[in-house]
Amino acid sequence: MALEVTRKPKESVQSLIRRFTQAVRQSGILIQARKVQFFQEPKSRTAKKRAALRREELRKYYEKLKKLGKI
Repeated sequence: MALEVTRKPKESVQSLIRRFTQAVRQSGILIQARKVQFFQEPKSRTAKKRAALRREELRKYYEKLKKLGKI
């Protein structure tokens, strides 16, 4: 979605920039870009299971180290 703002005759640069920023806000380009930027695809069922198993293993490992006094 391209957005174009042309300079009017005898228009200052500041007013051109202000018109451009208003056009960007009204078009919703920034909102859409931010949504896409932070979107994460949902994990598959097996990936969730693997992550949960890894967390459990690490928790047990750290408990063992804590009992041995190494942490």
